[in-house]
Amino acid sequence: MSVGLVQIKRGREKPIRNRHPWIYSGAIAHAESAVDGELVTVVDHKNRFLARGCWNSKSQIQARIMTWHDEPVDDAWWRRMLQRAIKERAGADAGELSARRLVNAENDFMPGLIIDRYADWHVLVAQTLFIDKRKERIVDALAAVSGADKIYERSDIDARAKEGLQPAAGALRGGAPPSLIDIEENGVCFGVDIRGGHKTGFYLDQRDNRRALAELANRIREGAQAKPRLLNLFSYSGGFAVSAGGTGGIHSINVDSSYAALELAEANFKRNGCDPDRRGDAVELIQADAFDYLRHCLDERLTFDMIVLDPPKFAGSKAHVQRAARGYKNLNLNACKLLKEGGYLMTFSCSGVITRDLFQKIVFGALVDSGREAQVVAQLGAAADHPVALTFPEGEYLKGLLLRVY
Repeated sequence: MSVGLVQIKRGREKPIRNRHPWIYSGAIAHAESAVDGELVTVVDHKNRFLARGCWNSKSQIQARIMTWHDEPVDDAWWRRMLQRAIKERAGADAGELSARRLVNAENDFMPGLIIDRYADWHVLVAQTLFIDKRKERIVDALAAVSGADKIYERSDIDARAKEGLQPAAGALRGGAPPSLIDIEENGVCFGVDIRGGHKTGFYLDQRDNRRALAELANRIREGAQAKPRLLNLFSYSGGFAVSAGGTGGIHSINVDSSYAALELAEANFKRNGCDPDRRGDAVELIQADAFDYLRHCLDERLTFDMIVLDPPKFAGSKAHVQRAARGYKNLNLNACKLLKEGGYLMTFSCSGVITRDLFQKIVFGALVDSGREAQVVAQLGAAADHPVALTFPEGEYLKGLLLRVY
């Protein structure tokens, strides 16, 4: 196997020996015959083998480790790794889920590759040049190990620009998908737009948190004289509110800046027997900026039993952390002010550079400024089909808190 060679500077090999998969340019002494988008052998300053990875001189992360063994990364390797990842998802709840993540990039030891399944459709995301150049071979390997015959690409993510790549989307196998794909999650039905929806079409990582909110809403409903009120901000296709009260058991206000997202949400409510157009079904769909709508609620002195804050990524790099922190604090401060006594706040950050500890400190600061008190009921994260490699803490991008506020 002909591959390039990357030598690591003396004293900079410890993270690699500890199996962290990223190698930044500052750790590299020199590279020989390294071709962008191709494999390289990584050695220490004494030319001892460390790992084999993929190379891209245009990226700040110039090498990503594919294996720590002196082995070829060939078709057999891809079939073995894909089969292992898919097998690990075949847990006790497999029969109850028609959608799940099958490959979680570095966390499944396949850097740059994401594969999600929605019913009989698979969605592939090629985050790196190496994966992009091999996606047809990966599709063949996926078909061989899983029988997948309907595969769509959604590599239209900002991260590709850092690899020198343009956005890419389209059918890889099986032709064009339908406008919406029906899935079922925790007994709730959703329509997923894999061609134009957020991420690969749905926020699969929030599955367990949607179920937790539904259980919470059921407890609040017991003995309540009126329908509990839920404010669902950055609502997208209504996932949290539909799960918590898709049959009309709560009064939900769903706020998103995208009209198309709200149309998806309306369709999902109707799928579950709750029509926003019927007077008796207390569902509101509002196109608005979430920050502005929170201020409107304060001005109108509205109150809620539950508030969900699930904003998009506020910080794409460490340079944006302070700005992101101000945004998170503003949201959580106003949300705390709007909750009824003993109400619940479910709040999230999906910014990878915002650590769990920092996020909790930001929410703590918001709580103090609101003049309220709160208890941490639960620490929240991504569903089990989004595992985090122990040697790759950056993989824990989604972190959240469930707070009871007094």
